[in-house]
Parts: sequence; structure tokens; C-alpha cells
Amino acid sequence: MFFFIFIAWIGKPVSTSCPLEISPPSVVVRFGDSLSANCTSLSNQPDGMGWESPYGGVDLTEGVTSLLLRIDSMPVWEIEPMCYVNSRDGDQCTKVLPVTVYKMPDSVSLKNLSAVVEGHQFAIQCDIVNVAPARNLSVLWHKGNKILSSQIFNESILSNVSKSSVLTLTAHRDDDAAEIWCEAKLNLWPEEQGPPPVRSEAHILTVLYPPTFISASDETLDLPAGKNILSCNATGNPLPSYHWQFPQAAQETYKDQDVNYPILTGPFEFPGVYTCTASNSQGTVTKYFTVNKPPGIGPGAIAAIAIAAIVFVICTLGVIHRKYKR
Repeated sequence: MFFFIFIAWIGKPVSTSCPLEISPPSVVVRFGDSLSANCTSLSNQPDGMGWESPYGGVDLTEGVTSLLLRIDSMPVWEIEPMCYVNSRDGDQCTKVLPVTVYKMPDSVSLKNLSAVVEGHQFAIQCDIVNVAPARNLSVLWHKGNKILSSQIFNESILSNVSKSSVLTLTAHRDDDAAEIWCEAKLNLWPEEQGPPPVRSEAHILTVLYPPTFISASDETLDLPAGKNILSCNATGNPLPSYHWQFPQAAQETYKDQDVNYPILTGPFEFPGVYTCTASNSQGTVTKYFTVNKPPGIGPGAIAAIAIAAIVFVICTLGVIHRKYKR
């Protein structure tokens, strides 16, 4: 595609020491943009200079010590303009201007976006469309303000290509609602120079996980219960649904309570086990609240005290009756 003509005088060797200086010494140019560079001869005996290039080339020009190359619109992905100078002693020297032609991506986007299940691996794909040169391309993956990974490409093609990067992760509930995105940049300039990276839209991760009680351990309380609330709030995605079950003796008392609400209000007058179940599509968990009888006087003791009281009253009345009879 490209050909360069060495203009050397027959029988004269090309000099190994070339007194040429090109400014700038290398060029990074966007496809379709203009390019210019100046070639200067440091020799005091130049006979003529020229630029060999399929675009913007300059024929041998005599009597000059510098020569400008200009390409108004870069039409190709690979080009090696060469400046040459012929000296009066018959030598010729040449110098190639390194040119990198680039193109920022038309678009950067994510694929394979769906809800994921905690503990399972999942992959998200980042598609970079029409970028050049791919050998200077880096793809960075972000989650929030953290860089998860980066990828570079071993690509010899200099023209525009489309590339993809795949990120594989294991889903965790802490990642639910986190933002993840990718960005593509060309490593052709020092930091903070050149065009900004092209980034995809952010994807909000949805991680499905089973319910977990905020207060995980079962609870025990004694009557009379000072605690008037039983709470079995749980986290989970999807949001858990709740169901309460009561001791048989308490069924009538709590018939008007919302058994599908995570909080049960007291007072709790009946001993037994109050059970709360939290469920979603990923699993079910159960929490138990045990309400104990109050310590101290039981039914037998109460009956004995009642009988003793009755006997005491009868005896007292008998004594009074005998006293007044005398």
C-alpha cells in the first residue's frame, strides 16, 4: 500500500549519521484531521531536501534547510512520511516521522444486564465500537468509586476495530444497588492529556438474596411483659413478606392484628411461643419469641391460700360467737 523512494545518487552510500531534525519528532493525529511537521537539515552543505509520502509529499527542493510537510485530512490508518536531504558531497540521509492515527470509539455500552443471585457468578460485557489503534486501548471496569479491573489488547491491526471486554464477578448482597460501568481510553498521551475516556452508562446491580433478620437470635420474655413490641424485621431482595402465628390461648386476642406485618404489638398476656416467618423468592427464615409464665404463685398455691383464708374467717367468727354467748 505504501512505497517510499530513496533518492540516492548512484554509487554514493547513504550516510549513517543523518543531520536531520523533525519537529515534532512524532505525531498522534485523529483520523481525518490535519497533520504538519517541519524537517530541518543540520548540515552546512545541503543540496536539496524533500518529503516522501503518499499524501502531502514534497518533491526535491533545492537551496533550503527546512521543509514543511502538511496533510490537510489524514485519509489512512498507517503512514510513514520520510524526510530526506541530499548533501553536496553526494550523500543522502533520511528520517522517518512516526505517525499514530487514532479514532475514539463511536460508543461504549454494557450487555448481559439482569438480576443476579447471591453467591452465583455472573458476567457483564463491555462493547467498544470502532476504535483505533486497538493495541493502545485500555478498558477499565468501575464499581462506585473503585476500579475493579482493567484490560489491554494485543492487537496488530491499526485500522478501526470493535472490541469487547468481559467482567466476571460473584454476586454478594452488599453489591445490591451498586453502580457498575466500563470506560475505554487510548494510551497515546501523558496523563491528563488527549481526549477524555468514553464511558458506558452506569448499570445498577440487582442482587437477589434470602431474608436475614436484623436481630437474628430468638427472644424470651416473662409475663407480665414490659416489652410491648415483638419485631422480626428482615433484610432481603425481593423484600420479605411476613406471617405470625400465636399460642392457642392468644388467638382470639390477636385476631385483629396484621399477621403480615413484621411488628407485633402487645401487651402479651398469654404464655407460649409466638412465631414470625419472613419469606421471599430466595428463601424463608423463622424467629421464635417465647413468653413465659410469671415466676412465683401458681394455681395450687392460690387455692391453698384461699382455703386457709376461709378457715381463718370461720374460726374467727366462731371465737366471736362464743365470746358474746357468755
